[in-house]
Amino acid sequence: MKFFIDTASLAQIKEAQDLGVLDGVTTNPSLMAKEGISGEERVLQHYVDICNIVDGDVSAEVISVDFAGMVKEGEKLAALHKNITVKVPMTRDGVKAIKYFSGKGIKTNCTLVFSPGQALLAAKAGATYVSPFIGRLDDVSTDGVQLIESIRTIYDNYGYATQILAASVRHPMHIIQCAEVGADVATCPLSAIVALFDHPLTTIGLEKFLADHKKAQQATAKA
Repeated sequence: MKFFIDTASLAQIKEAQDLGVLDGVTTNPSLMAKEGISGEERVLQHYVDICNIVDGDVSAEVISVDFAGMVKEGEKLAALHKNITVKVPMTRDGVKAIKYFSGKGIKTNCTLVFSPGQALLAAKAGATYVSPFIGRLDDVSTDGVQLIESIRTIYDNYGYATQILAASVRHPMHIIQCAEVGADVATCPLSAIVALFDHPLTTIGLEKFLADHKKAQQATAKA
């Protein structure tokens, strides 16, 4: 499974890249605003800065809600860098735009997906990625991971190449659960990725190894 980091923070992207496990980045207007990035030129340059850090797909989201606007924005975003994937909402015009981009060889990420039917439409239109928001489904007492499993079954039934990109991932167990049911990608906050390193038995075991090594060194020195 690929790991994407869901942020617009260059510092966090660099940290994830340094871990050696980062495959890509997802962003959205809210994440840009959180980093204080505003104005079209600054936003576009920020996408380029992200692409210069990570050698993988970087989702850049359109903000238009109509087909013509999505196409205009998407083509401008795709021209920024070879790693750009145009992020398009799951709407009628969004699916039309995905079909258009697919025909032009432009990678797409269909976002705000909450049902198997929506994921099926995105795949038929040729989306590179489909982003089911599992955390937001959990928030309304619906099993988000079950949605990933349903989409996996549908895609496997018909051989769709669209990759399932689990989004709205909140914690490390979400990552594990998505891996178990066959998500192709999980896009996560840095905290969720880093939390995968932690286990109390690992900490205890390392402390024991180091303590035993120290004792052995001291014994050798005395001898």
